[in-house]
Amino acid sequence: QHIALTYQFFNKTRENILRNPRAAVALLSPTTGARYHLNVEYRHTESSGPLFESMKARLAGIASAVAGAVSMAAGEWGSIKSQNDLVKREMALELRELKRNTGAETSELAGIYRSHGMSSTQAESAAAEVMKDPERAVMVHAKEEFGLDPAQLPNPLVVAAVSIVSFLLGAMLPVIPWLSGSGSSAQVASVVIGVVAAGILGAVIAKQSERPWWIGTVRQVAITVLAVVVTYVIGSLVGVNVA
Repeated sequence: QHIALTYQFFNKTRENILRNPRAAVALLSPTTGARYHLNVEYRHTESSGPLFESMKARLAGIASAVAGAVSMAAGEWGSIKSQNDLVKREMALELRELKRNTGAETSELAGIYRSHGMSSTQAESAAAEVMKDPERAVMVHAKEEFGLDPAQLPNPLVVAAVSIVSFLLGAMLPVIPWLSGSGSSAQVASVVIGVVAAGILGAVIAKQSERPWWIGTVRQVAITVLAVVVTYVIGSLVGVNVA
């Protein structure tokens, strides 16, 4: 029996194997958790052919999925954290203005209420009532002026976690055929899975937004195909072409 091992990040180990072709390998199955201890003997290195292409595709897919997921999660965390910090800063500035210029802020709030359809008397009375409590007043001003609810700011960690899980699920789908197959059949299956998944996602989004399902499906599939084509072209131009 033969086993194939990649040597990413194991250059020193590869050098040792080339000097002494016998080794003991401990493996852990990612699906069952079963442990294996193998005594192996190095035969040869492959740099082309079906086995090489299959393993290259698996590694490229998994590495891209993990790298992309981590990048997306980091970006989401940074974006939400910055947004929350800006909101808190605006809240602090607004609270300071409320205390310094209570009359002007009360008139501003009354004007907002009048724009909502209140009479001048009702608007002024409501604004005066709100301004009696600065903490409550700043919450109301934030909602009315910025459309924000400071009490319901998104959690950066939760958003990052959702992002990384969602990205991994989507990115790993096209890799599935390569886990047990290779060659043109794996390529076709990978493309089909990606297109079908994109179509289903588009249909779900369209349904949630109460639009015709086929519009969402066509749009999402078109975006996915365009992204794949652009990625392939760029990879070809710079000399990187993974099947």
